[in-house]
Amino acid sequence: MDRKPQFFRELILTTDMSPIQVRAVNEIDTDWIERLLVDRWYSTKVVSRGKVHYVDRLPGLIALAGEQRVGLATYCIEGDECEVLTLDSLTEGIGIGTTLIEAVRSRAASNGCRRIWLITTNDNIHALHFYQRRGFSLLAVHRNALEVSRKLKPEIPLTGSDGIPLRDEIELEMLL
Repeated sequence: MDRKPQFFRELILTTDMSPIQVRAVNEIDTDWIERLLVDRWYSTKVVSRGKVHYVDRLPGLIALAGEQRVGLATYCIEGDECEVLTLDSLTEGIGIGTTLIEAVRSRAASNGCRRIWLITTNDNIHALHFYQRRGFSLLAVHRNALEVSRKLKPEIPLTGSDGIPLRDEIELEMLL
C-alpha cells in the first residue's frame, strides 16, 4: 500500500479560533484516536527500533482549538527516557505540533526523564526540519531498519514522500 487513506484532511480553522490548549487523552477520545492513527499511520500499531507499540493504549495528549480536536501526540516513558511515537497536527503552521511537543517535554521533565527521543523515516524531510527547529538533534541513522519494521507491521509502504524509497530510521533526541 503506497497511498495513505484520506479520512482526516487538513482542517480549515477560522482566524478567530481559540488558542491551542492541550489535555491528556481520555476515554471519550478513543474512536477519534483510532480513526486518526489508522488514517495517518495505517494502524494503531507503530514500530520503532524493532519494537511494536500499540499507541492507542499509551499516554497521549490532545490539542484543542476551542472544543475541536486538532492534534495528537502519543508517547512512552521508560526509565529516564521519553519516546514520542506519533505527532499529528490537522492544520500546519499555527503551532499545534509545537504546543504538543512542549507539553510532552513538560510531562517528560516532570517524570524525571533525561531525554526525549523519536524516530522518523528517511523520506520525512518536513519532520527533520520541524524537530531540529524545536531543539532536537540528529543522533543516528539506522540503515535499512524498515526491513525489520515491515516484518512487524506490513502496512508500512515501500515509498514515502516525493516517491522516496522508505528504508532507514532516523533517530533524533532532545536532552532535558
